[in-house]
Amino acid sequence: MSRKRILPRASRTAAEKPFAGKEEDQGSVPEGCQTGKSGSIQHVYGAQHPPFDPLLHGTLLKATPKVPTTPVKAKRVSTFQEFESNTSDAWDAGEDDDELLAMAAESLNTEVVMETANRVLRNHSQRQERHKLQEAPGPEQKPKPLAEPHLVPSGDLRLVKSVSESHTSCPAESASDSVPLQRSQSLPHSATVALGGTSDSSTLGSSVLSEREAFRLDKFKQLLAGPNTDLEELRKLSWSGIPKPVRPITWKLLSGYLPANVDRRPATLQRKQKEYFAFIEHYYDSRNDEAHQDTYRQIHIDIPRMSPEALILQPKVTEIFERILFIWAIRHPASGYVQGINDLVTPFFVVFICEYIEQEDVDAADVSRVPADVLRNVEADTYWCMSKLLDGIQDNYTFAQPGIQMKVKMLEELVSRIDEQVHRHLEQHEVRYLQFAFRWMNNLLMREVPLRCTVRLWDTYQSEPEGFSRFHLYVCAAFLVRWRKEILEERDFQELLLFLQNLPTAQWGDEDISLLLAEAYRLKFAFADAPNHYKK
Repeated sequence: MSRKRILPRASRTAAEKPFAGKEEDQGSVPEGCQTGKSGSIQHVYGAQHPPFDPLLHGTLLKATPKVPTTPVKAKRVSTFQEFESNTSDAWDAGEDDDELLAMAAESLNTEVVMETANRVLRNHSQRQERHKLQEAPGPEQKPKPLAEPHLVPSGDLRLVKSVSESHTSCPAESASDSVPLQRSQSLPHSATVALGGTSDSSTLGSSVLSEREAFRLDKFKQLLAGPNTDLEELRKLSWSGIPKPVRPITWKLLSGYLPANVDRRPATLQRKQKEYFAFIEHYYDSRNDEAHQDTYRQIHIDIPRMSPEALILQPKVTEIFERILFIWAIRHPASGYVQGINDLVTPFFVVFICEYIEQEDVDAADVSRVPADVLRNVEADTYWCMSKLLDGIQDNYTFAQPGIQMKVKMLEELVSRIDEQVHRHLEQHEVRYLQFAFRWMNNLLMREVPLRCTVRLWDTYQSEPEGFSRFHLYVCAAFLVRWRKEILEERDFQELLLFLQNLPTAQWGDEDISLLLAEAYRLKFAFADAPNHYKK
């Protein structure tokens, strides 16, 4: 009786069955796999036909021993190459695998993505119209070949390469008629351009900004044009920043130097300017007297240390600052001149002088070209506005400076509540708040941030009730916590103190100050009306 061969059960897998060299000992191969060399099983991805069974096709296998996988693999490779060449892929040509993987692994900020998406939607119709105009070929342009592989519809939007990548593009890419899809390591504010158009993202960003600024400027002008300016509404509007053209008049109104009534302003300006120069005539000659020569000498020493140096060291500006500071010290004997007051003159002078100069960069301004009568008016306005500011914080500069001592203590208590880890870290390394925060209070952060940021900061300070005294406390708290990561990384007293006295804010702009002010306002909202919350 002949022995009958039993086929394996369907539940048994190919991995469980012994693989014999003889055909009659081979079992069926699971669907989606194919056999290659002895002892191996290869998957066939996307197989749509029943698996090849060598038991049923034994003669075919013997007759054509070279049929297996090599031709199939070659066909698949050529097919993929053809697919790749005819597809507008999302990667740049010539990129390495490491760069591609780095791009794939990079995480994107959701807010930035949403902001970019909204900007694309706003500008989409405008871009399409612009592209249609550019799409019309000029008399010298050559028609594009019909078989161009990367041609896409006109509405396609593509990311712009970062500056560092754009210089390293392949020559073949730059010579191509089509614009490949380029990527950026971080999404910029205006990171999209229409295909075939110019990648002038800065123009798009500035146009959006100019539209917003133009709208805000119009609101300021409407508010200031009335017979009686609503100061409360002006404060609300100024909290988020004041446009440069109306900043001088707005600061004069918010500081209390000018009246809200438009008709009274010219007479008030004339009277105040005349009064200031009467002080000059009466007091300034006494600067060399024995009673006042120490004060004048200290002023004369401190002014060259101020910034911006290119502006302050101009002879006319130095004389103006000396007169302003000396007259204020003589008229306020309770405090006299104290180092730190000299810095408070600069923002007012810069804002008022910029009304009469064309240069955007105040460092490059040549004050000698400004008419003498204009300089006199700017000097008087600066004196009175600085006096109004110092009236609210004069206890910062009286004997022993009790106002600053109290504010630094309040800052320490506030930080201990809002970020106990930072507070304990400073205590652990024996860093005292007076060692770094004294200057923050004495100079109102002017030595910690660039002048352009100080001007923006003072827009809000003058919009806040007691902005230079009370609100400044919360700004300092937010400013300290802003650097919590860097502070916690420092493990040495000297390094901590050096960092806190030389914070990396040189590249800060309006956006950084706006974020700082928003956090300060949140802290004020939480603690200002509940002082026991930050008292131990």
